[in-house]
Amino acid sequence: MTDTARPAIRLMPKADARAIRWGAPWVYADNLVTDRRTRAMAPGTLAVLQDAERQEMALVAVNPASKIMARIIDRDPAAVVDHDWFARRLARALSLRARLYDAPFYRLIHAEADGLPGVVIDRFGDAAVIQPNAAWAEAHLDMLVAALVEVTGVSTVLKNAAGRARSLEGLDDESKVLIGTMPDAPVPVVMNGATYMADLAGGQKTGLFYDQRENQAFVQRLAAEARVLDVFSHVGGFGLAALAGGASHVTCVDASAPALDLAARGAEAMGQGAASFATRRGDAFETMTALEDEGLHFDLVVCDPPAFAPSKQALEAGLRAYEKVARAGARLVAPEGGYLALCSCSHAATLEKFRNACLRGIGRAGRAAQIIHTGEAGPDHPLHPQLAESGYLKAVIFRVLPA
Repeated sequence: MTDTARPAIRLMPKADARAIRWGAPWVYADNLVTDRRTRAMAPGTLAVLQDAERQEMALVAVNPASKIMARIIDRDPAAVVDHDWFARRLARALSLRARLYDAPFYRLIHAEADGLPGVVIDRFGDAAVIQPNAAWAEAHLDMLVAALVEVTGVSTVLKNAAGRARSLEGLDDESKVLIGTMPDAPVPVVMNGATYMADLAGGQKTGLFYDQRENQAFVQRLAAEARVLDVFSHVGGFGLAALAGGASHVTCVDASAPALDLAARGAEAMGQGAASFATRRGDAFETMTALEDEGLHFDLVVCDPPAFAPSKQALEAGLRAYEKVARAGARLVAPEGGYLALCSCSHAATLEKFRNACLRGIGRAGRAAQIIHTGEAGPDHPLHPQLAESGYLKAVIFRVLPA
């Protein structure tokens, strides 16, 4: 199907066309007229979205196999999605990041918020890792990659196909090199004065989580001369930032041995040895219980777990898990007082629900606290105003009062 002969899909009469006109980026299957023709469309097909009166509204990407059956690609129904179209979107995204950061290490494309639905691109200097998490992006991947190289000048582009989003779109899980060669060693990334080792080949997601940069900077301000515990540390996100902030000692806890090895290599690159940095591998809850049993306490405790509430169906169980984390973390804060940073990357858990779960956990640990900071993802992860899912990250930092 060419750009000049596109199929059309139509909203049901009951669908709220105003929401789409005002910027909503998704159209769910139950809001569309579906017949044999629409169900037969290949995933990723570009089509014209019409309202119930057949007035053209936007250019969309269709995936009949997904609950999100249509994603808004362009508000112009006649837009041509070609190399130049991708280049314009990428250049617009790059202009923001170039203004924000003095080195090319950031999230370059944050999906719908940057006008490329379902696409995530993280940049690591001369390399970029792309997650094409929607069928339309997979279908246009060659064009997207060519535009990416032209706009940014990167020499290596890797495809990361891991993750739940691709499976929901009916896509494969084959990660591979698209341009250049696979890095033969972790890529050092400097943020907030700390050095992180990003494994672009075998690490989680794209190799490093850029979204916590601003929250790590705030925690760093609390870290001078502090004994710090970083739980669910991955490659040492908060712990290494605390070291750069003058922490007297940092302990990183994670279930992944490769992630902890990268954290230790980051500390070594910063000139920090065993006297100031340690790792403990194990289940986070079991390890926090063991630390308490050992009588250990910390001036600053950070807990940045995976998404305990990835969907509305998992929300209540997820909130109980966040409460449990808060309780365990608060019990490890020094009796004379300290700080507790708690994070959630669950879009289904609103800030209010997450914060309340944290407060219940702190209270059940027998501690009282003040909220001193509330954070979200950094500005290289912009929010789409009509898409709550783009505001997934929350960080609430407490000053825990003396017991």
